[in-house]
Amino acid sequence: MQRTTMDLWVGLFVMAGVGALLVLALKVGNLGTYSAADSYTLTGNFENIGGLKVRAPVKSAGVVVGRVTDIQFSTETYDALVIMSIDSRYQFPKDTFASILTSGLIGEQYIGLAAGGDDAMLKSGDKMMKTNSALVLEEMIGRFLFNKASEGDGNEDAQKN
Repeated sequence: MQRTTMDLWVGLFVMAGVGALLVLALKVGNLGTYSAADSYTLTGNFENIGGLKVRAPVKSAGVVVGRVTDIQFSTETYDALVIMSIDSRYQFPKDTFASILTSGLIGEQYIGLAAGGDDAMLKSGDKMMKTNSALVLEEMIGRFLFNKASEGDGNEDAQKN
């Protein structure tokens, strides 16, 4: 009888642990924070999406207002076409600016929406005309090193004269 009770408690403890891991996995994967029940679709072209992934959040003022539903390569414009699903509770003006941002220094990437001042609102299927690509850390470091190297070349010539 005592062994059966102990087995029951161990089983309940294991089930609680599995449930906690499931909740943690949903939180880490951002799968439990947004429901696409009633939403509309927007698209945007970006020159470089960096590490943006499908299911990445779309945020405005820090609030999750949608998700990235698909990422494709456009053979017409030779850039990335990002398709977003936005909750219908949130309406944005036509001149809304979409940027690919990063949470923290090397955190997840998401799309940030900065609302404009236009009276007309975006509708399902509209394309966002104002986009800003992701900042790629490697490109920034390369530019910095290139600028420092070119500054060094000019200083050496000045010292010779």
